[in-house]
Amino acid sequence: MSLNDLDERIVHALAEDARRSYADIGAEVGLSAPAVKRRVDRLLATGAITGFTVRVDPAALGWETEAFVEIYCRHKTSPEAIKRGLERYPEVAAASTVTGEADAVVQIYAEDVRHFERVLERIAGEPFVERTKSVLVLSPLLRRYGAGAPA
Repeated sequence: MSLNDLDERIVHALAEDARRSYADIGAEVGLSAPAVKRRVDRLLATGAITGFTVRVDPAALGWETEAFVEIYCRHKTSPEAIKRGLERYPEVAAASTVTGEADAVVQIYAEDVRHFERVLERIAGEPFVERTKSVLVLSPLLRRYGAGAPA
């Protein structure tokens, strides 16, 4: 489904803060609160909006170490097998198949470097993993959530 300009502006407003009222969003985009609600209901029904969630700072949970791990898989490993293997790890915040030499890139949060090392060792021991390559994040520079850059 392709979004028109008005729907896109509503989605961006919700991506910034899903707790905003329909009246507040309507004032921003030039619609009444009921008109915004109807559009949001339609976007939910068509799957353009898949749900609402809360973003939690991993540091608030005591997980202050962040890393990205490239995974190089054994021959003929399907994306579904990678997903099944990684979804058991609560430390895995995101995982994506990618172009290039690696088969997947995984974002991991851990309490500290030792915790990260234990998680990395367990992931490296998965039957589908041939090898890994990881980098630790020193300072996050920019984070964008939801629908990307603000409209």
